[in-house]
Amino acid sequence: MLVPNQKVDLPFFKERGVTLYLKREDTIHPHISGNKYRKLKYNFVEAKQRRQDTLLTFGGAFSNHIAATAFAGQEAGLKTIGVIRGEELEEGWQKNPTLKLASEHGMKFYFISRSEYRQKGNPEYQNQLRSRFGNVYLLPEGGTNDLAIKGCEEILTEEDNRFDFICSAVGTGGTIAGLINSAQPHQKVLGFPALKGDFLNADIQKLSDSRNWELIQDYQFGGYAKINTELVDFINNFKKKTGIPLDPVYTGKMVFGIFDLIKKGFFKSSTQILAIHTGGLQGIKGMNEVLKRKNLPLLDL
Repeated sequence: MLVPNQKVDLPFFKERGVTLYLKREDTIHPHISGNKYRKLKYNFVEAKQRRQDTLLTFGGAFSNHIAATAFAGQEAGLKTIGVIRGEELEEGWQKNPTLKLASEHGMKFYFISRSEYRQKGNPEYQNQLRSRFGNVYLLPEGGTNDLAIKGCEEILTEEDNRFDFICSAVGTGGTIAGLINSAQPHQKVLGFPALKGDFLNADIQKLSDSRNWELIQDYQFGGYAKINTELVDFINNFKKKTGIPLDPVYTGKMVFGIFDLIKKGFFKSSTQILAIHTGGLQGIKGMNEVLKRKNLPLLDL
């Protein structure tokens, strides 16, 4: 699958002698875009080979993974179940843009408390879910497993060998693990985590044996799904100047971080950077609802 690399042609980069391209993985599919398409690809093949007709997975109220799994399941003729964090969402979930979209594409929901949700990786708890819902094909939160990493290894192509740095937002670590595995020896992979905490280093080390990577921890804006006026303004200005939309949870923070690192001289002159646009644009509507409640500026749609 050929995904375009779009040059970010701004005076900012020319002045500093650095080149930035965005791999537009968000253009793969209107609803199953970016890394979600890559992560689901081989898992859906495996589910069909096992003759399992229902996928069960986990996510929060605005999860890109939940939305993408619902769309992909409908296209593949498979049923989908979303185990959703936050039992309070059960009443009035129809007002949530992500869950409403997922439901419209066939996903059924099971709302659980945050304490119960923390058991999602526990085999005993997973067996309880199988007892409740039958012989489901179980996908972890964010879709990260060995088959997901295999799909993400296909993001980089031979054409991308010319880049010095590969940049990616990081959620559960599956996408960056695939990039690390397929990067060339001369390339360094930089990850921009959306979550606070050092646990991601250990998680990624479990997923890949390579050491050609580094996590940049300075651009989380307070934590997962946290956002402020500075980031909103950056995302809106970037779209206005380049025509490229960014989501506020992952790619927006990554691109903000790349700009800031360039300002600080992290990249030497003549460096070529490829940043992976991992999609997630469906989350903008939900984030705007949060911003409205806080009387903050909205993201351009």
